[in-house]
Amino acid sequence: MKKSLIALVTALSLAAHATALPAPAAPDLSARAYLLVDYHSGATLAAKQPDNRIEPASLTKLMTAYLTFKAIQDGRIQPTQQLTVSQKGWKTEGSRMFLDPKKPATVDELIRGMIVQSGNDACITLAEAIAGSEETFAGMMNQQAAKLGMKNSHFMNSTGLPDAQHYTTARDLAILASAVIRDFPQYYPIYSMKEYRYNNITQPNRNQLLYRDPNVDGMKTGHTESAGYCLISSKHQQDRRVVSVVLGTDSDNTRASESARLLGFGLQFFDTPKLFSARQAVSQVRVYKGASEQVAVGFDRDQFATLAKGAGSRVQKQILLQPKLVAPIAAGQVLGSIKLTVDGQPLAELPLKALAAVPQAGFFGRTVDGVKLWLN
Repeated sequence: MKKSLIALVTALSLAAHATALPAPAAPDLSARAYLLVDYHSGATLAAKQPDNRIEPASLTKLMTAYLTFKAIQDGRIQPTQQLTVSQKGWKTEGSRMFLDPKKPATVDELIRGMIVQSGNDACITLAEAIAGSEETFAGMMNQQAAKLGMKNSHFMNSTGLPDAQHYTTARDLAILASAVIRDFPQYYPIYSMKEYRYNNITQPNRNQLLYRDPNVDGMKTGHTESAGYCLISSKHQQDRRVVSVVLGTDSDNTRASESARLLGFGLQFFDTPKLFSARQAVSQVRVYKGASEQVAVGFDRDQFATLAKGAGSRVQKQILLQPKLVAPIAAGQVLGSIKLTVDGQPLAELPLKALAAVPQAGFFGRTVDGVKLWLN
C-alpha cells in the first residue's frame, strides 16, 4: 500500500493466548515426488519435487471427471442420458468397467465406472459424448488446466495411458484435486465409494485408505509400470481438510501407507483457523461525496491461514485503509489491506474490498463534502 494510507491497528486475537508448538520436520517418504496442502488455505505443508514433470497414469481421470461434471452443470449432457461405448473405447487397454457395445450405459453409471473402477472405457465414452472425439476432449483438458492455474501440465488423452506429451506435476494435481472438491461437492462423495457393480461385475475401489481410515474420503489411484504406484488422497478432521499427492512408489501398500503418514502429519501438527468470513465487514471506510458516508470492506470469500498448532491465538491484524475516498465506489474495489503477523513475523497481506457500491451524492451532498475535504 502507498505511504499515504492511514493505519488502524487492532489488537484482535482469535482466542486466548496459547503457546505455539513448533511443527516437526515433515516425513521423508519413499516416493519420487509428493505434496501435502491444506485444502482451505492452500498452504504447502510438505513437499518433495512438487514441480517435477511426472506421468500421471490414472490420476488423469480427475480432469476427465472435472470436465464431465462441468458438462452436466452446463446442460451439455444429462445424468440419465444413455451412451454407447465406441469401438475405440471398447478395445482400449488397461482397467475397465466392462461396457458392452450392445448395451448403453447412463452418464451416472459411467461416472461411477470412471471413478470407482477406473474404467478407461468409461472415460473414452464420456470424452466422445462431450467433445465428439477424445482428441478434441484432450484440448478441452488443456484449456481447463490453464484456467485452474495448472502451469506444468499437458494432456493427450482422457485415461492416462502413457504418452510422451502427457504429463503433469504433484503441485498441479493438488490444484486439480482441490478444484474437484470445491467446484463439484455434489459429486465428491462418489470418490469414497468402496466398490461398484456394473454388468454383473463388482470391482473394489483401489484406494486402500478408504478401508483403513473413515476420515479419508477420496480420491484417486494411478499405476503404470513407468509411473509407479500413485495416490491422491484427502482426509477431513473437524473443520479441516488436507490433500496429499504421492507419486512413484513401489507398491500399492507403499502408496497407501506413505499417504497415511503425510495426511496424519498435516492434521496433527497444524491448525487452519478461519480468519474472516465472506461478505463480513472487517471495517468501515469514510466516503466523501457519496450517497452513503461509509462503505464496509471485507472479502468475497472465506479467508484461512495454516499455522503450527497453538499459533492461531497469536495472529495480530493491522488494517490499512485509503484516506479521503471520493465516490463513486464500485463493489469489489480494493480500498485497503490487512496485514497479518504471528509473534511479530509477517504472515500475509490481504486486499480489502468494498462490499457494496457507493454512487455519487446529489449536488448539495457533493458540495458539503467538498468543503469538508478542503478543511481537512
